[in-house]
Formats: sequence, C-alpha cells, structure tokens
Amino acid sequence: MTRTAKRRFVRELSSIVDGIAFGPTGPILVHMYDPPAGDVWMDDVIPGKLAALDRASGEVLWQSPCEVGYGRGFGAGIGADQDVIVLGPGSRGHLIARMSLADGKLLGMNEIEAFDEAHVSRDAALTVTPRQVLAYDSRTLKEAWQYQRPGERYHHVARAGSRVYVVYTHESNKKQGVLCLDVQTGDFQHEVLSPRLSVIHGIAVSNDGVVVLSRDLAQVLPREVMPQFMTSLARQSEGRVDSLSLLATPFGAQPGEAPLWFDILSTAPRDELPDVAIASDGGKLYVMRGALLEVRDGLTGRALDEWAVPGLDESVGWQVSSGAGLVAEESRASVFELPA
Repeated sequence: MTRTAKRRFVRELSSIVDGIAFGPTGPILVHMYDPPAGDVWMDDVIPGKLAALDRASGEVLWQSPCEVGYGRGFGAGIGADQDVIVLGPGSRGHLIARMSLADGKLLGMNEIEAFDEAHVSRDAALTVTPRQVLAYDSRTLKEAWQYQRPGERYHHVARAGSRVYVVYTHESNKKQGVLCLDVQTGDFQHEVLSPRLSVIHGIAVSNDGVVVLSRDLAQVLPREVMPQFMTSLARQSEGRVDSLSLLATPFGAQPGEAPLWFDILSTAPRDELPDVAIASDGGKLYVMRGALLEVRDGLTGRALDEWAVPGLDESVGWQVSSGAGLVAEESRASVFELPA
C-alpha cells in the first residue's frame, strides 16, 4: 500500500540547486548557483556556493562561496577529516576542493580532469569520463590512479568497500556490462556482468551484490532462469519485451551464474516510461519512479514499502541515508522520513 512520506522539514532557498550530498550523520550539503539576468552568460561555468543544513531542522548552518561552479559534472561528499569534498567545473577548468565541515572555509584545491559523473567517499573521490576512470585521494586531492583499456567507454560508477563497480560499453559489440576495480590501485579485478545488455540506466551496490537498471534481460540470463523470466513476462499487461527491469548479481558472479534476483518493471513502450532511478543504503534498494519511491530488500528483491514523495518527480537530485530521504527541487531542499 502506497502512503505519503512524512516530511521532516522543507527549506526554501534563494538560489538554484544543482547538487546535494549527505551521509549517515552530520549536515546536509547543498550546492547552488545564481543565474545571471536573462539566463545568458559568456563563460562555461557559473560561480557556485555551498551551504550546510542541519539534518534535523533544515536550519542553514553556514553558506560559503565555492570554487566549484555550475556546469559539466558535479560530485560532493564528506571526507575523513571533518571536511567536505566537492568536485566540478571551475573558472580554470575542473577542480577538486576541500572545505571545512564546520564553517565552509576553503582548505585546499587541485585541478583535475573534466568528468561526467563522480562518487565521493571518505578516502577517495572517483570520477568517470568516456575514456577513463580516475581516483583522487580525499586528503591530498592528488590523483591516486586511473584506469582505461582499449575498446571500452565508461558511464556510471558505484562503490562497495574496497571495490569499484563501473558500467561500460565494449566498442566491439556496442553492448554494456559491469566491471570491478580495486579502490586502492585501480587494478582490474573481474567482470561482474559481461557486456551483453543494450543499455544500463543505473547501478547500485548493496551488502550482497550489484543491481542494475536495464532492459532486455533475456540477453544475459542463464538458460535455467529463462522459464521464470518468460512466466514473469507473460504476466505483464502489454508488450513482449521487458523495456525496464532490475537485475541483481552477486559480487563474485561467474559467467553464466544465476542472478540473485530479477524483476520486470515494465513492458510499456520506452517513450511512455516515467523517470526511473535506483540507489542503495543499509542493505536496501530504493527505486524511484516519478513521484513514487519503493524500497526493496537488496538480497531478495522483495518489496518492503512504497511512498509518494512530494516533489520527487520534479527533483534535480535525491539521496537516501539511514532512513532519511533528501530531495532537492530547483530552489528548495526537503528531508523525508523513510522507515522500512
């Protein structure tokens, strides 16, 4: 039964929100910018600012100019030394910056390669470009390693413990899969999913394995699972092909090994699908479909609860941590209670 999520707070903001971050404890981070008059600017980057909000009340604890502005690529998170790590475009190219978690004071900065997606954790900031995956030390802000192989293009990145999981396309067949790297060295470990999927829209990692949001799962499911898949497909009200599905795979999966679970979300035409995204936290998988947020058990895929979350379908970003959901709209930030 779908119920409306209880809002802990909503904070109206005077600037445009383009990025958010928060962890199990500590403040909520909101990255913003002020668009110029008429939304016309000459440079590739608009100057940015970073604010910290109290996670219980939404009170603005501090707000500071940020060397990282609005443009291509953004990432933020909490570092290991009571600091904030922010990555994105700056006036002199892309930057990684450290700021004090207490007051927003700039502690350090370094130039980095331009990127499309980033993942920030206490010890490392990971970035993805079409041709390489890079890691930067969260303390020194220096490049720790880079990974690239001929014939591969990279799209999304996630992390679980000492392993990094990357969605990639192999140019030989134009199909997508997931590979695993060591977080300390960037060394290739193994393929989690061989490149046989048409597209992977998103990736999330839990305590038990890797979950991807994809379609046409018949391309990768082993033979012994196909009867179950065809039965699930027959239960759908329209279409003969899964246009949107979830697939969960064990971390150390071998080629041809059965998945942990899969679920067909839709067989509707692709142009009729709502916006869908996935995230994981505390062994649970969160599936966003429009204004609805569903939570599942990460190991089995079993549905646990579902909420209607005001503003989620119009959000510029959302995250879940420790039973709280952070939703950022254009000029507001809200936190909702998500007990499951």
